[in-house]
Amino acid sequence: MAKRISLREFQQSLSERLISARRGEGEQALLGIESGADDLPGGSHWLIDLGDSGEVAPLPQLTPAPLTKSWFAGIANIRGVLYSVVDFAAWRGGAPTPINAQSRLLLVGARHGINTALLVRRALGLRPQLQMRAASAARVGASETAPWLGGRFTDAQDITWTQLRIPALLADPNYLDIAL
Repeated sequence: MAKRISLREFQQSLSERLISARRGEGEQALLGIESGADDLPGGSHWLIDLGDSGEVAPLPQLTPAPLTKSWFAGIANIRGVLYSVVDFAAWRGGAPTPINAQSRLLLVGARHGINTALLVRRALGLRPQLQMRAASAARVGASETAPWLGGRFTDAQDITWTQLRIPALLADPNYLDIAL
């Protein structure tokens, strides 16, 4: 039976590992998240460079914003700072992300001067880059050419991951245009 740890211990351990990885201690790791279905551009499993990842936060109450596109989930107040929240799966053309205990906000824009967050299905923790291998060309869709789509990788469990380029996503005019 697996050892059970409290949520507080898990969050503290993850925070320490994120800080260690940002300092360059240990092997290179990427933050793994799950968002949307496999048939959406990029698939459902994503890797984000820790330098761009920001903070993973539990989903707070979202305030809806009128006259915005359906993928704009609303505004979140995180410790007194307002963040625009984009449903990452819906933005890519999929079904809205279910709001449940596993849903998370990935605060991606603060480092780049934009208070924005991605609503994702769940955070999957750190993924060692050294254990990933480049995905075969057959797994990469020809129509997936958006500048925010990075390389495709496969892990030991044969799960295909797509690297999300946060600076390119934040510069994408489609991401920035929330008005109806």
